[in-house]
Amino acid sequence: MRIAIASDHAAFGMKGELAAWLRAQGHEVDDLGPEDGGTSVDYPDYGYRLAAHVAAGRADFGVAACGSGIGISIAVNRNPAVRCALVSEPLSAALAREHNDANVIALGARLIGVEMAKACVAAFLATPFGGERHVRRVEKLSAPPAG
Repeated sequence: MRIAIASDHAAFGMKGELAAWLRAQGHEVDDLGPEDGGTSVDYPDYGYRLAAHVAAGRADFGVAACGSGIGISIAVNRNPAVRCALVSEPLSAALAREHNDANVIALGARLIGVEMAKACVAAFLATPFGGERHVRRVEKLSAPPAG
């Protein structure tokens, strides 16, 4: 699989470790930044970049991370073609794929360790979308009613 990954400065270390781990698992990884973890950056910039990359089909899935995971997940979810789930344990990661057809996972580097992040990403990537009864609901996520 091709996985896009992006973070802010607070999750720079986690991003690097996850990217190396994903490559070791045989995945192609598009590291969308930042390139320097010592410089403060704005998580929306990297969330938008990741969302556009996944929405354009340049990656199968995305991994987003910031200090809490909250800000970057909000930014990623601004793109209607992307469904980003903020998770902190593997069951939620698997359910995000199975029930919500999430194509991006968000992680909080200040809240979970790298090993838990790996477990979440592994569960996320290993779980297929359940289809059938979930399709109608998932379609509504990309087309909210006006007004």
